Amino acid sequence: MNTERKQRIRKNLVNYIVFLLIMGLTFYTVLHGQDWDQIWKALKGLSLPCLILILAAALLFVCAEGGMIWYLLRMINPDSSGICRCISYSFIGFFYSGITPSSTGGQPVQLYYMKKDGNALSDSSVVLMTVALLYKFVLVIIGCAMLLFWYDPLRSYLQKYFGLYILGLVLHVVLVAVLLAVMVAPEAMKKLIFRVEHFLTRLRIMKPSDQRADKIHQFIDGYQDAVRFLVKQKYRMLLILGITFLQRCSLFFLTGLVYRGFSQEGTGFLTVMLLQASVSVAVDMLPLPGAQGITELLYCRVFSQVFSQAYLMPSLYVARGSSFYFVLAVSLFVVILNEAVRRRGEMMKGRQRLRSVKPTSVS
Repeated sequence: MNTERKQRIRKNLVNYIVFLLIMGLTFYTVLHGQDWDQIWKALKGLSLPCLILILAAALLFVCAEGGMIWYLLRMINPDSSGICRCISYSFIGFFYSGITPSSTGGQPVQLYYMKKDGNALSDSSVVLMTVALLYKFVLVIIGCAMLLFWYDPLRSYLQKYFGLYILGLVLHVVLVAVLLAVMVAPEAMKKLIFRVEHFLTRLRIMKPSDQRADKIHQFIDGYQDAVRFLVKQKYRMLLILGITFLQRCSLFFLTGLVYRGFSQEGTGFLTVMLLQASVSVAVDMLPLPGAQGITELLYCRVFSQVFSQAYLMPSLYVARGSSFYFVLAVSLFVVILNEAVRRRGEMMKGRQRLRSVKPTSVS
């Protein structure tokens, strides 16, 4: 086992331990001291058609991202991965984003698998950065719109957590600005990459290499070509922006379905969606794996004014359970299945190579 693989395994192990610790604390907090007879009675009253739509909306959120990855890759290179593979990249990204702080682990793993499948690293980087940029940009637009046109209700529902909402919105704006700057100023990106490489070389973490410099130049050139191509596709990019908006709204719609599924009344469907959007704006950028703990806390504070007392915790279990833990479980299955299929493919290729090697005849 080489050093790089050992480091990757050690890093993943740390991420798993941190994730499980936070998940355990979160579960203990939201499950401890609850009246389970009452909660079970409420859960049994959830409409089955609504539950099916809730799970479908949760899966649609991830599949829509896979569809966008496929569409953007095909725009750049028609011979890139098929849509099923791209959807698997999305599930893989969701899993590793869910178990790492600030969702930082998803894209590197996605890039790894996309490169393994023969997609150019520069093309894959541009596609994933475009998806991330639009994903955050849509939330910024929604967050700013709520601040401008829904200020009083937003302040009333969030109360002392309104500052957390502002912090989350500012962090999203900063990230969008950084991603946009990297995309429109690739020369600055080139300088940044070479500075990082020089810094790591001075620390002797990396060895000096002319070959690496050539690869970086090739990557930046390919990256610039891909960015220029996407910038020219204005109408197609508007289509992707629209799909991203619908993807984002699918999770807000999910909470509205939970509200309707429990036959709650008194609050409009759109208001429920906007409140879920406010929770997403506030917690999405916080450095916690899957934003666990703070999401559940803020949900309870915000929706305590929407759901009746008997249905608040059951609604949390269904909404958060379907949008995060259910999808995380499906994503883990995809990760395991992907590895099994890949290893089997490598074994089959190895056997074919052995069969193709003929023994040398003895004269």
